[in-house]
Amino acid sequence: MKFCSQCGNPVIQRIPEGDSRPRYVCEHCHTIHYQNPNIVAGCLPLWDDKVLLCRRAIEPRLGFWTLPAGFMENGETIEQAARRETDEEACATLGDLHLYMLVDVPHINQVHVFYRAQMASPTFAAGIESLEVALFDEADIPWSELAFMTVRRTLECFFADRRQQIYPVRTDALPPSRPIQDT
Repeated sequence: MKFCSQCGNPVIQRIPEGDSRPRYVCEHCHTIHYQNPNIVAGCLPLWDDKVLLCRRAIEPRLGFWTLPAGFMENGETIEQAARRETDEEACATLGDLHLYMLVDVPHINQVHVFYRAQMASPTFAAGIESLEVALFDEADIPWSELAFMTVRRTLECFFADRRQQIYPVRTDALPPSRPIQDT
């Protein structure tokens, strides 16, 4: 950040009085600019014993598979964002959503939140951000072609939980150096 969004003057980075972290501060109008993590909201859409995945039509990770998810917008709840992203990317309608997975990704200032949800019908199609959309059995998940470690972790947990038929709300945190690996 170089300039104040309130008055347009240059900002400096310093620890404001009463704070403990460096912030961008405008010395002209005294506005403190807080930078906070972005929330990624998504779904684990299910039809029968299959999971709906989308092949990304955009960067990052163009051509790789993911759960439908994206950045939460101002003015919406996390659940609304997860439903919107599922509609935009997979043209799928969901039944009730159940909070399932929260993954902290501190090295990129993000928090990923995934809901588990039954699809209202087996109807789906590739949205504008997807090259294709498909239902996968556990044995057919394209593990080596998953776009993000948060998606991989969510799927690993889901299949383990499904064997037990118990779906707790899970939390995890990813370190910066954790690469995607084949199972």
